[in-house]
Formats: sequence, structure tokens, C-alpha cells
Amino acid sequence: MHCTSSGRIKSLAAGGLLLLSQSAYCGGLLGMDHRVQYDDSGIWGRRPQKILLGSMITAEIVAGLWEGGDSRLGRTSWQAIDATLLTAVSTGVMKRAFRRTRPSETDDPGQWFRSPHDRSFPSGEVASMAAIVTPFILEYRDDHPWVYALEALPLYDGIARVKNRGHWQSDVLVGFLIGSAAGYYTHRRNSSFTLSVMPHGVQIGYRTQW
Repeated sequence: MHCTSSGRIKSLAAGGLLLLSQSAYCGGLLGMDHRVQYDDSGIWGRRPQKILLGSMITAEIVAGLWEGGDSRLGRTSWQAIDATLLTAVSTGVMKRAFRRTRPSETDDPGQWFRSPHDRSFPSGEVASMAAIVTPFILEYRDDHPWVYALEALPLYDGIARVKNRGHWQSDVLVGFLIGSAAGYYTHRRNSSFTLSVMPHGVQIGYRTQW
């Protein structure tokens, strides 16, 4: 029963992602894609976005190395690392396949399969942030409901990327779904595929060695 439910969820997620991709190709999800007024000031600037993503990636790696895979925090950190890597590969392939032109280059959201340098779809940054926070939300939501506030991080980045004209609205939405799906998948696994190839010292965590 549990496996059937999980399979249905995965099928619905895959179908939803395909539908979003197809509708985005037709000019935007439900007509949502449009270029907004450019804003690169304050918190909407590229520097804060890059610092945030870099800090999140650093935090998951440091926590994973320190805790290892036996503690709750360590296990969840390695799930987040797995999701980050899975998301990076997935979005990288999609960017090269769809070759969508960024809104900084055109006001037409329907320009696909252009230059190899056009990689607007989907948003890799938003996907990565969603991938990082999702395992922690799923793991700690019952004990600490405030953990849902972590969703504000990919939401912020998505808004900022649209304001920077780095992405269309559907780029960030699909990126969010990809990252969330990756985080859900890795959280469901019994073991981390990244941690499994690490030396024993990393698997038990540096904290236990000191």
C-alpha cells in the first residue's frame, strides 16, 4: 500500500513536470511568462544570491562531514548533498537540451532551441536551493514546524532571478519542482549514494574522531 502510494506520487510529479515543460514551451505556463522591470539593487542583486547559495552548499557539506551518516542531522545533510548533485545533473542536461533564451536577451518567452549558450530553462539555482531545504523540511517538519520557513530561500531566489531577468517565471517554477522532487527522492532512500563512496572516516563523521 505504501509503495503504491509512493509510486503514484512519483508518477504525478513526473506528469506534472512534463506538463509544465510543454506549456512553458508554448510560450509560458498559463501565460505567466513575461519580462518584468529590471531590478538588480539591494537584496535583488546577484551578489546576495550567490552568497546565499554558496553558504547553503557549504553548510550542508560541513554538517555532513562533521556529523557523518549515523546521526539524524548528518544523514539529512547527506541526503541534501545527494539531492544537490542529482539536481545539478538534471538541470544541466535540461539546459543544454532546451536552450531557452533568457529574458535579458529577449522579451519573447517562446524562444527555444537557440544558441548552445542559451540556458534559461530551468533555473539551476532555484532547483539547488529547493533540493537542499527539502530533505530538512521532510525530516524535521513534525518536530519543528517552523522548518517550513526554509521554503522562503528558493522563493526569494526565484523572485530575484526573475527581477534580474536571468530567468522566466516558468524557469524558476520548474526548477523549484525539480529540486523538491530530488530532495523528496533522496530523503526516501535508506542510504546516501554520495556517502557510500566516501572513506570510512567521512562516513562516521569527524565529530566522533575528536
